[in-house]
Formats: sequence, C-alpha cells, structure tokens
Amino acid sequence: MPYISDTPSETSIESTHDIQEERRRLHHDADVVIVGAGVVGSTLAVALGDQGRSVILLEKSLKEPDRIVGELLQPGGVEALRKLGLRDCLDDIDAVTVKGYGVFYHKVPVHIPYPSNAVEQSESLEQEKSNHKPRRAEGRSFHHGRFISKLRAAAMSHPNVTVFETEVIEPIAFTSERGQRVIGVQTLTKKVQKDYFFGALTIVADGYSSKFRKQYSAATPVSKSKFWGLELQHESCPLPMPEHGHVILSDSAPVLLYQIGSHETRALVDIPENTPSASLAQGGVKAHLQKIVLPSLPEQVQPTFAEAIERGHFRSMPNSFLPASTNCTPGVALLGDALNMRHPLTGGGMTVALNDIVLLKQLLDPSIVPDLENTQLVLKQFKVFHWQRKNLTAVINILAQALYSLFAANDPQLKYLQKGCFRYFQMGGNCIDGPVGLLAGIIRQPFVLFYHFFAVAFLSIWVMLCEQGVLGAVTGWSAVQGVLIFYKACVVLFPYIWAEVKS
Repeated sequence: MPYISDTPSETSIESTHDIQEERRRLHHDADVVIVGAGVVGSTLAVALGDQGRSVILLEKSLKEPDRIVGELLQPGGVEALRKLGLRDCLDDIDAVTVKGYGVFYHKVPVHIPYPSNAVEQSESLEQEKSNHKPRRAEGRSFHHGRFISKLRAAAMSHPNVTVFETEVIEPIAFTSERGQRVIGVQTLTKKVQKDYFFGALTIVADGYSSKFRKQYSAATPVSKSKFWGLELQHESCPLPMPEHGHVILSDSAPVLLYQIGSHETRALVDIPENTPSASLAQGGVKAHLQKIVLPSLPEQVQPTFAEAIERGHFRSMPNSFLPASTNCTPGVALLGDALNMRHPLTGGGMTVALNDIVLLKQLLDPSIVPDLENTQLVLKQFKVFHWQRKNLTAVINILAQALYSLFAANDPQLKYLQKGCFRYFQMGGNCIDGPVGLLAGIIRQPFVLFYHFFAVAFLSIWVMLCEQGVLGAVTGWSAVQGVLIFYKACVVLFPYIWAEVKS
C-alpha cells in the first residue's frame, strides 16, 4: 500500500494551485464567482482565497476608478482591514490620518475626537496583555481610486484568485423540481465576445446602481438628495481642524470637508430634491453653491471654495437608503451597496462592507461549510450573517439616517433637535465618546444609540424651554412644543429601527 501523507507536500499544494488556476483561466470554473472588483469584491476575493477557495473576480473596467464618495474609512473599517490581512492597502496611497470630527453649527465649532480604543489597532498581542495605555482610534481618508487599486493588486497577486476584465450581462440559472439555482454568470468581453463563468456560489457586489438587485431583493433604494462634490487645493485651503472631518451645519443641508491627500481636500455638499435655490430658474447648482453654501463655510475655506465653483466640473452621487434583505436564492448572494446602503453623511459604508467580509469569512469557513455546492447550508449561513451583522450595521444605518434628518432640519421641531444635538456635543465626555464611538464602528450596541438619541431629544426640549421662558410656560405653548419635539424625535428614529427589524 502506498504511503499517503496526512499533510500535503509543498509540491502537491503547488500542483493543486496550478490545477485550480487552469480551471479558472481556461474553463472559467471556480468555487466562487464575484461580480465587481470594488471594495467588497476585491477584499472578499482575498478573504475567500486565504481559505483555499478558488475564486474568479470579474470587473467591467480595471482602470483606476474616480469617485467622490468612498474616501473616508472609519477606525472600525481600518481594524477590519487588519483582521483580513489587508491593512497595508492603506500604505503608499497618500492616505491622511483622521482623528475625529469638527462640527460647525452656524460657524461655532465643537471638537469631536475619536474615543480611545479598548485595543489599539497597531498593538501586538503582547502589548494588548500589558497595561499599555491605548491611544485614540484613527481612521483614514484617501482618493477612492488609489485604495481600490491597492485592493485589486492584492487580489491579482493571490494564487487562488483570477481576475477578468469583462462586463457581466446576466446570471446563469437552471430550474429543477427544487426551484431555481444560480450557477454562474454570462459576460461580454470587449463588447463583442460572450463568455461564461461558473461557480458554486456567485457573489454580486456591483455597487449602488446594481443591475441584478431587482432579481434577488425585494427592497428598493430611496434617494431624497445628492452629494455634489468639489475638489479644493489643500495648500490654499487649510482646514480649521487638521486631520479631522468637518461637518458644516447652517440653515441649509450639511456640507462635509475632509482632506483626501497631501494636496487635495474634498467638499461634499448635500442638496435635497426640489431645493428652490438650486432650481434652474434660480441659476442651478452653481448659484446654490455661491449664494447659500459659500457664506456658511469657515472664512479660511471660502476663497478656495469659490475658486472651485468657478472651475466647475461638479460631480454628483445619489444619497440612498436601502435596508438589507436576506439572501435566499440558492447559489447567489448580494453584498455591499447592492445589498445595503445608508446616507454617506457619516462615512460608514466601507466600514460596514469590510466588517461584513470579516463576518462572512468566519461563517463560510471550510470547517463549517466544506462544500459551497451545499446550497442549503450556504443559505443557512447567510441567514445567520443577515442577523449577526446588524450588531454593527443597524447602528451605522440608523445613525446615518437619523443624523441626516437632524442636520438637514427643515421644520421648527427638527431645528430644535439639531440645536440640542450640537449642545449635547458641547458637553463633551461621554456625550461625545458615545455617539462618535457608534459612528466610528467601535461601539456596536444599538441600545447606546437609543440612549444618546433620546438624551439629545430631552436636551432639545430643555433648550426650547429656556428660549421660550416664562411666557411660554404660562401660555402652555412650551408644553405643546415639548410634546411635538419628542414626537418628531420618535418619527425620525423609529422608522429606521423598524426598517432594520423587519428586513
């Protein structure tokens, strides 16, 4: 009887890799087919490849993308990258350290630093066990395309991943007595050649405008505003709080400012639908930026912002909300923005996506799911994934939507809630550490969000009572206003909580 080693030799492992690579390259067959080589697709390809899965990654264009969102990674996302072994993808892309936020309420600033991490991201295990005092958490901001290029390079260099530049046209499915099952995708290469790629599991991660979402999800994105992006020259536009994101609050919708490189600062201006000052009759977006937005900015930013307006070249992205739905079609699953979106005001999208991959990697580990052809077991794990991910995603989703409602306040009760929120931040301590810990993806407890939101609501009522004074109390108008403010807080928060619970 021939001797069979319990542990494969290095030669046999290399031989297996060669066979799998040949199957992917020549026969277009793998364990997993991933549609979209963005943040989710590229990272997931590496994560599954690390488990020994054979992965095909498909992308319409491998040119460096140029987008105005996906440029800020919260500390929770940086930590997820570290867990996935991809922390070095933030190196050599001119990324900027982000240490927190500066919120400007009618030009009055408040400093909101990230809280101290329980475990410093860069510490070794030995340091974690010592009494080493943790430093404050840090995020990163960067040009989106440079980050994507580093992630794609990591996927391309992985021995278990093969990347193809081709446009996915439609899924390939067959129907049996057990129902429909997806077995791969059909693509079009160079707009001429039809190709077919097959896998036990197809992951659709083709972004916010996913062409396959309608086929596998009952949820529909809701968009009520757009972010209009401008690029400012950082040398002539020093931000009031270096290495911080800036949130500008005024009588109009919020504006974000953050550095994305040594020489560039991004400005994102939220413009809700049907904003009168942005209508064509009033001069369009340019007129809105000049007349409404420019005067609300810190004085040191205004000259460079005005120059950017004159240069033009405005780009926009819809701000969408999409609750996640359970993946329930055998052989296919949605991930990333194809599955779940929230307003990008808080910059939580990539943090959600990367933490989803950390969780999914655990749930699909070969020790739990030896064969991805076992679609029933895979679907069972995706149901577990759907609910376990909510510890983080529900918090970030609800926080993003609720804060946007407050920061884009358009009625008296929301204005008081906005003012109460700013006063809450001014109190410092846990009034800052709690909310920004949620936003940063460090605190993953929905109750903490619930507590701080209604603490803001009650503080807003107190602010109103102080402003109304004795006359308001005597006439009873303050009591009515207090009830309306609390009711408005419930109207803002509970629909998003319900959206998370029912989905």
